[in-house]
Amino acid sequence: MTEDLSLTAAETVAAEKIFGDRLDLAKRYVTHLATSGIERGLLGPREVPRLWSRHVLNCAIIESLMEQDAEVADVGSGAGLPGLCLAIARPDLKLTLIEPLERRCIWLTEVIDDLGLDNVTVMRGRAEQMVETINARYVTARAVSALSNLAGLTIPLLHGKGDLIAIKGRSAAEEIDKAQKVIRKLGGTKTEVLTVGEDILEEVTTVVRIKVG
Repeated sequence: MTEDLSLTAAETVAAEKIFGDRLDLAKRYVTHLATSGIERGLLGPREVPRLWSRHVLNCAIIESLMEQDAEVADVGSGAGLPGLCLAIARPDLKLTLIEPLERRCIWLTEVIDDLGLDNVTVMRGRAEQMVETINARYVTARAVSALSNLAGLTIPLLHGKGDLIAIKGRSAAEEIDKAQKVIRKLGGTKTEVLTVGEDILEEVTTVVRIKVG
């Protein structure tokens, strides 16, 4: 297991740049993912060898798109990707992890407590139930839903001003085409596909960023 969790030389450079003096926290988080995260079905066992490259670094790199001291809502947090990655990389951010499944919420809370993270809270429920409670500067999501559906779940949490940052794959541009009408109706003023981490990641992260207001 330990060998599987070790970083390559390139991953080490990226992880040190992203997490800085909190890299040990990130390593402990990855250990949680590889043990109890697998045992409780939050991730498949085949993901263990690529937890750093495909999941943690891939998610954490989007912190570069966020201003200091911002409030961030992570919709459909699951195993904390990207929410917990951001909380570790950026202690200045205030994270709210929104997750409907109780067993996932319990796991997230256990990990947060073990890592001693004081900038992140877990809220059990669906995003549409949280509109009155949360007013975020950024809303993040990964592997939650197609953009045409995701926009309606996430953009209202911005209350007219902010960014939706959705981690997507190769179909990002196609999803934008299908979602344009919905995005405009919800107040989206600019929608773009960004690649993040080209300077430090071997596998860059593709993001759809929707600016509102």
